[in-house]
Amino acid sequence: MKKAIDENTVGIWYGIAAYTLWGILPLYWKLLKVVPPLEILYHRIVWSFVFIFFILLISKNWYNMRVILRDKKRLMLMFLCGFIISLNWYTYIYAVNTDHVIEASMGYFINPLVVVLFGVTIVREKLTRWQLIALILAAFGVLIVTFQYGRVPWLALILAVSFALYGLIKKMAQVEPLTGLAMETMVVTPIALYFILGLERVGVGAMGTLPVSTVLILSGAGVVTATPLLLFARGVEKTTLSMMGFLQYIAPSMTLMLGIFAFKEPFSVSHFISFCFIWAALIIFTLANTGVLKEYPRPESPLQG
Repeated sequence: MKKAIDENTVGIWYGIAAYTLWGILPLYWKLLKVVPPLEILYHRIVWSFVFIFFILLISKNWYNMRVILRDKKRLMLMFLCGFIISLNWYTYIYAVNTDHVIEASMGYFINPLVVVLFGVTIVREKLTRWQLIALILAAFGVLIVTFQYGRVPWLALILAVSFALYGLIKKMAQVEPLTGLAMETMVVTPIALYFILGLERVGVGAMGTLPVSTVLILSGAGVVTATPLLLFARGVEKTTLSMMGFLQYIAPSMTLMLGIFAFKEPFSVSHFISFCFIWAALIIFTLANTGVLKEYPRPESPLQG
């Protein structure tokens, strides 16, 4: 019994570490503000693949990759994952380095609710009453920002939808996390490498024009991408998915705090009201998932039966 409790505790700490690293990731991308977001993305893809390739080389864990390469359907899903996660990474980097960190945090607060929406519309899962209430509240939150500022929070919505779609495809592919990331980065690395070499060839690439310190930070993008994912994978092995789902709000909460207090982005009353709707939606969503809020059957009419 003691071992089971210890394993669960270790899993929770792995989860906290993973989500904390994701939460402070804007600090890392801010160090690269002099580099165009698209170029950061190219380097993130290439160095992520190099780092993961190195880990696979040490662990000699090539079997799963060989299995996927022989499975056309799963290989195609990995192609899709590679392009979708690249869109997600670019949007996040762009949001951080154009001073939209608060909007980026909103995207990851909304993400679990988009997952529910996909479950209903794509997987044909049944929507519970509490889930419907949560979705309506989150929609109000987004609408408040939209009407106040006269624009749709596209960055938040792209982040939420792309990551939800990425998760859905990953679930369909059923690939181990490290192997999955290796395959996803492998399929887009040739494209990223082509553009990096093109920029360097005409003399405008980061590698040939920026200080060595900035280039080292740029090449460290692979480590900061893969490390929280590895911690997350270890956490999932040792604790429950529901616990990991609860811990996931650490990351956008930390990102929101960075946006307000570290980067001094404007956080108006409208922002606060909007986030209150989204937070209320997440509280209802979490309580419903943990069984605290139950679905009670509607009383039958005396005319029935």
